Amino acid sequence: MTEKEKAELGMLYDASHDEELNNEYLNASLLLVDYNRSLPIEQGMRRGILKELLGKVGEGCEIRPPFYCDRGYNIEMGDYVFANYHFTVLDCAKVRIGNHVYIAPNVSIYTAGHPLDVVLRRKGLEYARPVRIGDDVWIGGGVSILPGVTVGNNVVIGAGSVVNRDIPDNSLAAGNPCRVIRQLDPG
Repeated sequence: MTEKEKAELGMLYDASHDEELNNEYLNASLLLVDYNRSLPIEQGMRRGILKELLGKVGEGCEIRPPFYCDRGYNIEMGDYVFANYHFTVLDCAKVRIGNHVYIAPNVSIYTAGHPLDVVLRRKGLEYARPVRIGDDVWIGGGVSILPGVTVGNNVVIGAGSVVNRDIPDNSLAAGNPCRVIRQLDPG
């Protein structure tokens, strides 16, 4: 079994010594250099790079540079997603972002994690868990979303939150760790 196959199955894998994964990271990094150096008037070029880099780019999507990711192809964005400056996605597993999602500056989504066991960690092993963001979500500035989390539909995540568990539909949630504060009108 390849290291990529192990990652896709949620098993521990070694990304640092795997040629296939390192080549995918290099390819994404090179595309991001062009994307992050692009001018605001080069929206067509930016969209073209996103279509080449990401697994899916819906209608009306915009990511303001700088943008960072590991592989790109694991990121699927619905329609009318807006991500502000310094959006970081460690997409070792799938990251699915729904429609009409607003992402403030300095938001990070992590699918990668490392074992608690020091012996395994010293070997450079890691794991990857998918992240899902529903429709009509607003993620405040400086939010971190951790591996394996699902954020439901019609959710607002307060600035500075660390989302380490699933957030249900129609919720306002905030804090470290992020907790539901109250229910929102489903509209």
